[in-house]
Amino acid sequence: MVPVRRRITTGEPAVTERDNDVVDPLGRLRAPTDPACDVFLTGTVFLDIIFTGLDSAPVRGTESWARGMGSSPGGVANMATALARLGLRTSLAAAFGDDHYGEYCWDALEQGEGIDLSLSRTIAGWHSPVTVSMAYDDERTMISHGHAAPPADLDPGADGGPGADGGLGADGSLGIAPPVGAPLACPPHSRAAIASLVPGQPEDWVARAARSGARVFADVGWDDTGRWDLAALPDLEHCEAFLPNAAEAMRYTRTDCPRAAARALADKVRYAVVTLGSEGAYAVDGATGETAEVPAIQVAALDPTGAGDVFVAGFVTGTLAGWPLADRLAFAGLTAALSVQEFGGSLSAPTWGEIAAWWQQAQRCDGQDPAALRARYAFLERLLPVPARPWALRRAVPTIGFRPARAS
Repeated sequence: MVPVRRRITTGEPAVTERDNDVVDPLGRLRAPTDPACDVFLTGTVFLDIIFTGLDSAPVRGTESWARGMGSSPGGVANMATALARLGLRTSLAAAFGDDHYGEYCWDALEQGEGIDLSLSRTIAGWHSPVTVSMAYDDERTMISHGHAAPPADLDPGADGGPGADGGLGADGSLGIAPPVGAPLACPPHSRAAIASLVPGQPEDWVARAARSGARVFADVGWDDTGRWDLAALPDLEHCEAFLPNAAEAMRYTRTDCPRAAARALADKVRYAVVTLGSEGAYAVDGATGETAEVPAIQVAALDPTGAGDVFVAGFVTGTLAGWPLADRLAFAGLTAALSVQEFGGSLSAPTWGEIAAWWQQAQRCDGQDPAALRARYAFLERLLPVPARPWALRRAVPTIGFRPARAS
């Protein structure tokens, strides 16, 4: 059995330079008996290395130079960071590599973003998964490498072992392929949980979370089998919201229109939300029949890495806060639009201070319709802080592990 080292966390978010931008979107709803965790999620953390400023895709047999480069935690860290930056108390269960990349990702998430990692593990002798992303022509190409995380030691007496709560699975997430005879992990009590559905791979923790009262939000990836069968997503029955993109939604519903696809998916979940790329997003409330559509905000995109995760985080925030459906869509689209103007996946997610700065700038910008903006985003007025600076300072860095400057 590969030894597992568990880091100890205090449960208190770290103090960061963004503290004066913090907004609690659930502040008016909180009660002493509420769960300590707003959102729980699990998955694989990657070290993302992003190249930007490429004029075209790399050509075989040639060397391409990028004008920009950034490194940041990636994978499930994209969603976790976006949630935390929007003021939600976020808990992440993941495996971290026992290397400099893993240490950097852990510290960036726990110390930099205040994410609870008490259910996460650093696994000795296991290296961090890595993704290299190349952004060009409003698209990206990615190359990834990694190995399945070894299962956690289930001996309750072992130092740092998860004991009866189960362990991290082969993909670094909670409850996937635990050791033979081991109990599946129980997610913490939370307001919400976010699941990434994989065809043919149900996860018991999703049903457990739903039974404990968590509102489950789900996205889905491309179906490599080509079947596109909703029956292969059994965990969908436990979900309150499903957020595929237009291509995924139309394939799963056998429709040729994303709006028709959303209406068909609303028979399966309470909220069916379909992202439409440059056209925005469309949503249907399956319980009331209400629909909403919001156009995309036009921005100069630098790197789309993680934009879909930021959109989901924005929609989750608005839903937990009890906002109207159209406001949730508008907010989700806004946060995603702000994220693509920076590179770095997780560290491109906007803070409330940046959202406030955008709101002030947008109302003064030539070519914008102030009346239309106020009508669409008026709900932000009661939430936004006064920005102390135009944009947040913490972003992806060209490399990691800089040493402190030595005194001359």
